[in-house]
Amino acid sequence: MRLFLSIALLTIFCSIAQAGDVNITADKQVEWHQKEQKVVARGNAVATKDDMNIKSDTLTGYYQPGGKGTKGQINRVVANGNVRMHSPRADAFGDNMDYDLNKDTAVLVGKPATIKTEQETITAQENITYYPSQQKAIALGNVKAVDKDGNQLFSDKMIAFFVKGKDNSSSLTLDKVDIFGNVKIVTKDATVTADKGTYLPNSGLVKLFDNIIINQEGNLLRGDKAETNLNTGISKLLAGSQKSRVKGVFKEKK
Repeated sequence: MRLFLSIALLTIFCSIAQAGDVNITADKQVEWHQKEQKVVARGNAVATKDDMNIKSDTLTGYYQPGGKGTKGQINRVVANGNVRMHSPRADAFGDNMDYDLNKDTAVLVGKPATIKTEQETITAQENITYYPSQQKAIALGNVKAVDKDGNQLFSDKMIAFFVKGKDNSSSLTLDKVDIFGNVKIVTKDATVTADKGTYLPNSGLVKLFDNIIINQEGNLLRGDKAETNLNTGISKLLAGSQKSRVKGVFKEKK
């Protein structure tokens, strides 16, 4: 069994969350609304910042006025229609995207919202939201992750937590991923279901909890806890208490 989660939920939003200029262009027109302090770009609109860009049918950038002798900065970008976001490490697709610095949220909505990297594709039917100051990302609604080998992870909700690097730089690394509701992992060898789970990338441990069923070619194992060490490949199925027992039903081969 293999769990395949990366920092894809973070990287697509990370660049725009940091300080710096955002350039907005469009094929049809760019409107400046002085009273509302916003810029509206229509027709293949593009917002570019460093090595990241956001494309959509319409882009609206909201300005926060600067102080004396300083220019204002865009503190919110809203993209509507055929949203495509690109960074060197991930691409994202959806119907709408709203990044609001004041609310500390970057929300991608689609049917489904999709993030792709070289290693996996993650989709969510409701939304994928990143919280910059909390260094946290949440995917909601029929979440599905598929890696390059075809392994699949399903859940109702996925929460990824990040921490700064050891040098306290701006770079972030994945620290923990929690998954909740209708958890299912499908590989070529087995299907595993559970109520919830946790992935700890630093130790390589995957922990699953409650109502665990492992189905391998019709052989069924049931328990309250399961633990897989991705570094050693050793898996354990555990009983949750002294009163409960690990159970197995094995099919006899003809």
